[in-house]
Amino acid sequence: MSEYPNLLAPLDLGHVTLRNRVIMGSMHTGLEDRAKELPKLAAYFAERARGGVGLIVTGGYAPNRTGWLTPFSSKLTTRREARGHRIVTDAVHAEGGLIALQILHAGRYAYHPFSVSASALKAPINPFKPRALSDRGVRRQIAAYVDCAALAREGGYDGVEVMGSEGYFINQFLAERTNKRKDRWGGSAENRRRLAVEIVRGIRERVGPDFLIIYRLSMADLVEGGQDWDEVVALGKEIEAAGASIINTGIGWHEARVPTIVTSVPRAAFTSITASFRPHVQIPVVTSNRINLPQVGEEVLARGDADLISMARPFLADPEWVLKATTGRADEINVCIACNQACLDHVFAKRHASCMVNPRAARETELVLLPTRRTRRIAVVGAGPAGLSAAVTAAERGHEVELFEADNELGGQFGIARRIPGKEEFAETIRYYERRLELTGVKVHLGHRAVATDLEGFDEIILATGVVPRIPSIPGIDHEKVLSYVDVVRHGRPVGKTVAVIGAGGIGVDVSEFLTTVDSPTLDLAAWKAEWGVTDPRTAPGALTKPHPEASPRQVYLLQRKPGKVGAGLGKTTGWVHRAALKSKRVEQLTGVNYERIDDEGLHLTFGPNHENPRVLAVDTIVICAGQEPVRDLATPTTHLIGGADLATELDAKRAILQGTELAATL
Repeated sequence: MSEYPNLLAPLDLGHVTLRNRVIMGSMHTGLEDRAKELPKLAAYFAERARGGVGLIVTGGYAPNRTGWLTPFSSKLTTRREARGHRIVTDAVHAEGGLIALQILHAGRYAYHPFSVSASALKAPINPFKPRALSDRGVRRQIAAYVDCAALAREGGYDGVEVMGSEGYFINQFLAERTNKRKDRWGGSAENRRRLAVEIVRGIRERVGPDFLIIYRLSMADLVEGGQDWDEVVALGKEIEAAGASIINTGIGWHEARVPTIVTSVPRAAFTSITASFRPHVQIPVVTSNRINLPQVGEEVLARGDADLISMARPFLADPEWVLKATTGRADEINVCIACNQACLDHVFAKRHASCMVNPRAARETELVLLPTRRTRRIAVVGAGPAGLSAAVTAAERGHEVELFEADNELGGQFGIARRIPGKEEFAETIRYYERRLELTGVKVHLGHRAVATDLEGFDEIILATGVVPRIPSIPGIDHEKVLSYVDVVRHGRPVGKTVAVIGAGGIGVDVSEFLTTVDSPTLDLAAWKAEWGVTDPRTAPGALTKPHPEASPRQVYLLQRKPGKVGAGLGKTTGWVHRAALKSKRVEQLTGVNYERIDDEGLHLTFGPNHENPRVLAVDTIVICAGQEPVRDLATPTTHLIGGADLATELDAKRAILQGTELAATL
């Protein structure tokens, strides 16, 4: 008997059967944007198909140029382009998989001046104002969707997903927020639905009955002026009648001020919304967002929340997710921790997406891990992300590896990060590496601070010794009020009711959140919804209500030497979440400060280059988060430096894991 009978059950859709209930959801990698990179895209998808996923959905392809996300990005508009996709679809089919192409029209989210939408209303996240379509223009957009679906079939795809969620083009017609029209495409809810329904109906008429049509339905817009529940249900019924095979759940617009996919969002936070919708249609329904483990997916399906689950980033983290669940190896899954650092943050920076915990993602043809031709003895010093990735990669290639760690547990800076509220998922990465060390036979020395004599006789020495907190030169820095972030987060040193945090980088922001969070069960769904103002969509349009965050147990001051916005260097997709959380906890943010001295009165500050406006923060505790210094005591001309030991100016687990993997791939 399988541990996951619902998750791994096949699903008969009439003309085709999915081998399980797991869909790899759409995730744009950037490989879609250039025809020359289709072989890389084929290798990427083939590896996931080989890993057993039931159905793959590609990143979004525009049905015409006005629907481009950015100029010259992915589109499918010609037969020549369709023929080029055969390398992708053939590769997936050769591995026994199925694949659908997502049709995504950006609408007013298009980052170019030729964008179109229901109405001429600029999105708050985009500098370009769209042009309102005429009636004829709307019908031409519908025809473009239909043509794109037909081309997808010609390109060998098993179906298409029509993106009707996330605030893109179709969603812009559905919501009063963005549709101010008075013609047949606006005004009443029925008119606003017409575009979506005619797109699905037109596709079904063109492609025939033996082709999958998935419709991504926005079930909770999470924006003011979003659809109410009756409109969502009515749309779902009409989409079913128009010929859809499957309805997939979409949650939130990109301009919503509610996080939906970051690591602080509780697992399966939105599946109850899918559960409320499911009884209203007869076709299979998919649920999504923050499902990253087989047991979570199994619980969701066992409760009857949905017929299938959709995951995107977890298949970046581990292409063998389904295979490992099927073969009783779920403890070997490299779990997506929803950090967004190498996937979505890369996409928004116009870089190819990858994965922090799996740097091979979307680089399968470049970062190839071949068995070594000559076994070497390799010592790795330091069991943070860099050292762990180097050790397991080297061992997987056939080297004899020993790992030395001065602490009594694995993890390094990840061991600190996992203690931050909302970053509990980071513990999964440590667990994954712990299991990989065991399976690959790495000899681990915990609680052993390596010295030079320990490293004698090894062919290669990799120093991943990490960092120590940098202590700034402030008069009174040795005062009893002063603690480092390691003292506070790792060692649990007592902290008073009023706290000054020196340093507003990523660590300073994390520590501020740590200090302002009430001691309570972490990632509690009810508390999270109250904090962000998320409610049952059946009771409020867009599933929005007034936020009620828990009050902070402390008054915290977050201080930054540089002028300008706190947290400016944080990730594009996560920085705003942290800043909003700090604001809700009434953290006072002071920038452009000079630290004059620390004494019994507190922390003495001035502001600006002329040291003006003196102020004393009469705080109980001062926490230092002012950067790090590399630990290189064992460095020699022949050792390899990676992670914080190589560059400590800003801690970067993405770089650390990539460095460790790439180095081990060359030894």
